[in-house]
Amino acid sequence: MGSVRLGLIGANIARSQSPRLHVEAGRLCGVEVRYERLVPRDLGLDFGAVFDRCLDEGFRGVNVTYPYKEEVVARVKLSDPPTARIGACNTVLFGNGGPLGHNTDHSGFISAFEASFGKTAPGKVALVGAGGVGKAIAFALVRLGAGELRIFDTDPGKAHRLAAMLSEAGAAPRVIRATSTEEAVEHADGLVNCTPIGMSGHSGSSMERRHMVGASWAFDAVYTPVDTDFLRSAADAGLAIMTGWELFFYQGLDAFRHFTGAEVDPLSLRRVLRANDEKKLHA
Repeated sequence: MGSVRLGLIGANIARSQSPRLHVEAGRLCGVEVRYERLVPRDLGLDFGAVFDRCLDEGFRGVNVTYPYKEEVVARVKLSDPPTARIGACNTVLFGNGGPLGHNTDHSGFISAFEASFGKTAPGKVALVGAGGVGKAIAFALVRLGAGELRIFDTDPGKAHRLAAMLSEAGAAPRVIRATSTEEAVEHADGLVNCTPIGMSGHSGSSMERRHMVGASWAFDAVYTPVDTDFLRSAADAGLAIMTGWELFFYQGLDAFRHFTGAEVDPLSLRRVLRANDEKKLHA
C-alpha cells in the first residue's frame, strides 16, 4: 500500500493528535498517509453528508469521534460481536463490502489498561458518562474482570440503556445505574471519566477531589489536554492514573492496522510522538 487518505469526523477536534499519529505510523511503515480533520458544522454539512463525501471521494477510512460515535452505527456494518453489543464505533474502513465499523476504543482501552496497571483487576468501578466512549470502556472493563460497574450520566436514559445492555449480555456480576456522581463513586476502586468535561473548550471535572477518597486508580478519556483537572485531583489524592493519551495511542495503533494492514512498532511510534511533544515544549 503506497498511500492512503484518511480523516477524522468530529466536533472540537482542532487539537486532535490523530493526524500526527497516523502520518508518523505510516512513515515508520513506508506508507504515505494524508489525514484530514473534518468538522461538519465548519463545512456547513451534517454528519451524514460529510461521511458520504468521504466515501465518494476515495478515502480509505475515517475515525469518528464525539459526538458521532453512535450516529455512525446506522451507516456501517459492524465488524465483530463486541462492536455490535457496544452500538458505537470510532473507526470505519471503506471498501468493496461497504463501510465496516470497528470499535478501537474498546480494544485500545484493554491494551492501555494492561500496559498501565498490569493484570490487576479493575475492581468496583464508577463510570461517569454513558455515551459512545463510555459504552466501549464499560464493555472493556467487563473483559478486564471488573467486579462491579456503577454508571452515572446526566442523561438518565443513557445510563439506563447502558446498564440494561450490560445486564442483558450477562456481562458483569453487578451493574448499578447510579442517580448521582456521589452514589457512583461510593466505595469505588476505579474512577472513570467518559464525558467531554475537561477537554479543550469544556473546562472543569466530572468529579470533585472529595469524591476520590478511598479509590485506587483513575482514568480520563479526555486527552486534549492530557493533564486534566480530573487527573490532577486524582493524583493529588494518591490514586494511580492512566491518561487519555494512553487510550488515544493504543486505539490509534488498532485503527492504523485496520486502515493499512500494517503493524507499526509501538515503541518506535511512541518515541516519535513523545519526541515531537518535547520539541514543542522547548520551541
